[in-house]
Amino acid sequence: MRIALFITCVNDIAYPQTGIAVTRILERLGHTVDFPTAQTCCGQMHANTGYRAEALPMVHNYVEVFDRYDAIVTPSGSCTAMVRDQYPHLHPAAASVAARTYELSELLVDVLGVTDVGAEFAERVTYHPTCHGLRMLRLGDKPLALLRQVRGIQLVELGDPEECCGFGGTFALKNPDVSTAMLTDKCRRVLDTGASVLAAADNSCLAHIGGGLGRGRSGVRVMHYAEILASTGASA
Repeated sequence: MRIALFITCVNDIAYPQTGIAVTRILERLGHTVDFPTAQTCCGQMHANTGYRAEALPMVHNYVEVFDRYDAIVTPSGSCTAMVRDQYPHLHPAAASVAARTYELSELLVDVLGVTDVGAEFAERVTYHPTCHGLRMLRLGDKPLALLRQVRGIQLVELGDPEECCGFGGTFALKNPDVSTAMLTDKCRRVLDTGASVLAAADNSCLAHIGGGLGRGRSGVRVMHYAEILASTGASA
């Protein structure tokens, strides 16, 4: 199977370790992962704020770059949802490549049939299901199924997990008071678990929650769940 990594803007710029983690997981399972250097932004920011015409060159580029692969994996529920949900409406030729674009847990569980990736991570962890993964991709418990197989992990349930963290891209900028109130509730739920690590499928949401936890000097770290799955030691 020819697999390509779509790293996404946020991860490429601020969280490159997440893309490295995805590659390590798949290589550990015996797969080769390509990284096409011509990839760019998926255009989600543009399309979601009404600039559909400006998003089209990025959609065209995505199709051109990734069409030759059997599977495209990305460590972002948000960007996966953009490609799968919006691309077919923006570019008629995008439907095929969009259908072959998977969030990491979808590729591992649904396509490769794997839940145990040989990870070890001896910490107390709670998981926040981000909105795009939860409501658009309907990931369900796939990320949790993978985390449950991690050796040494103590996985604890997050209270009211389906509540949004308040980030929502430009929502946090346009509605700062509401966003902050939602963030406060989410941080409180995280602290109630006693976890040392909060995991999620989107680093954008983790940046938002991590900012709140950091300002409160909570001591709780945030990590993309791919980084936990890539770990083979006591901690990352």
